[in-house]
Order: sequence, then C-alpha cells, then structure tokens
Amino acid sequence: MGKRESYVERTEKFLAELQREKQFEVVDVDYVREAGTWYLRILCDMPGGIGIEDCAEISRAVSAWLDREDFIPDEYILEVSSPGLSRSLKKEKDLVREKGKDVELKLFKPLDGQKEFSGVLLGHTAETVTLQSEEGERTFQRSEIAGIRLAPKF
Repeated sequence: MGKRESYVERTEKFLAELQREKQFEVVDVDYVREAGTWYLRILCDMPGGIGIEDCAEISRAVSAWLDREDFIPDEYILEVSSPGLSRSLKKEKDLVREKGKDVELKLFKPLDGQKEFSGVLLGHTAETVTLQSEEGERTFQRSEIAGIRLAPKF
C-alpha cells in the first residue's frame, strides 16, 4: 500500500468514528497532488444536505485529530466540503443509493467512437454498470469506466 492509500485509509477510520457522533456520511476521501500542492479532500453529506457550518465543524474535528496524529509528513491542504450536485459515484453504496437517477458515465477509451454516455442508472454488478438512454439499454464493463457521476437536472 502506498502512502496515499495509507493516509486515506487512516483518515477513513477516524471519520467512521466521527460520523457516528456527528451524524454525517463520508462520501469520499482522497489525497491528491494538484499543481504541486497536496490536498487531503473529504466529501461529506447529511440527510437534507450539508451546510458550510457542518463542514466547518467536521473540518475542525479532523484538523485537531490530524495535528495529534501527525502522520502526513508532506505539506497539504485539508478540504472538507459537500460532494455537490454532480457527485461522483465511486462506491457500491453510491450505485445502490442512486439507482434510477440520471448519470453521466465516462470511459477510459472510446466505445463506438464515444467516451461519454448518459442515461438512467438501471443497475450494476461487480463487473458491469447498466444505463437506459434514448438509444436503449447499454451495459458497460466496470474495468472500462473512468468515472460515473450524477447528472443534475435544472
């Protein structure tokens, strides 16, 4: 396991305890380098939506824990925020929760000359994801999918 994965895993363990206390859901945790700066990014949600004050409260708790544990030697920025309207669907629970909703799916390589598809998420297995679009039902191999996110309607 690389440093990124170990930082994410350790942070997720702490958040599992914190979310029971504060009643929020951890949507995603990532440790990434962007434009030369490291970010520990935590996306959270709550029933009815999460607000700025909720994110600030979670951020303060995580920041205090990170200061105590001091296991990330790099300089980094802690970000705690909402996943937004077009949230990524990365985990099994995301695909279960968002079944029947409009999604956008992006492939690593073009399929029939196309890398991006949209439609209603019909279902999934360990190996596949199935969408219903105007063109009909289409099943994609998970190994070919670069990302899936909710498609917000305005």
